[in-house]
Amino acid sequence: MTRDDAQIIFIDTPGIHKPKHKLGDYMMKVAKNTLSEIDAIMFMVNANEEIGRGDEYIIEMLKNVKTPVFLVLNKIDLVHPDELMPKIEEYQSYMDFTEIVPISALEGLNVDHFIDVLKTYLPEGPKYYPDDQISDHPEQFVVGEIIREKILHLTSEEIPHAIGVNVDRMVKESEDRVHIEATIYVERDSQKGIVIGKGGKKLKEVGKRARRDIEMLLGSKVYLELWVKVQRDWRNKVNFIRQIGYVEDQD
Repeated sequence: MTRDDAQIIFIDTPGIHKPKHKLGDYMMKVAKNTLSEIDAIMFMVNANEEIGRGDEYIIEMLKNVKTPVFLVLNKIDLVHPDELMPKIEEYQSYMDFTEIVPISALEGLNVDHFIDVLKTYLPEGPKYYPDDQISDHPEQFVVGEIIREKILHLTSEEIPHAIGVNVDRMVKESEDRVHIEATIYVERDSQKGIVIGKGGKKLKEVGKRARRDIEMLLGSKVYLELWVKVQRDWRNKVNFIRQIGYVEDQD
């Protein structure tokens, strides 16, 4: 994020959780390494949700880091002001956070204040990226994440996070048209049926929503083709995980 007075690099870590497979082990390793290499940690939670066991697990981990930890309560537009302070006090009972900042990312409430507070904890350094660059990930990676996001939103709790997306082909066919082919991997036949939906309606909606966001990202029309394949227990197959780009090659 670049403003006139600062450039701040936000790093979105993999979800912190108790790993149950090889992919989870790798994600946790990346997350823990990231926590030790950054200048401030943003622990973002939804103000309209109860504190869950996953939150408690993360807080216990954050207690052991030396980096400043911010509690960022998002979606304050969905709670009554009288309910906000009790929620803050509940989180404070778990941990002494460096800063607590309530915001609404959707409505833009208190976001500028959050950035101003965060900036005071960051060291001065060089400007790493051009003003108009918003991510350092390759476009194909971002496209895959957009598709995966739409699947998770549309399947809600029907499918666990056992979904992988690989962008097999991404070709600019003309000045204003990009052809993208992507494969969605699931672990069971039942999950494949959920992603495709009755008569293919769910997959069609995934493509429609993903295409809209991808066109905004690329600034051109997109022809998007999606396939769904079953790759049993893929999250425990290191070579396959590496093949679809979820694990970087290590020396």
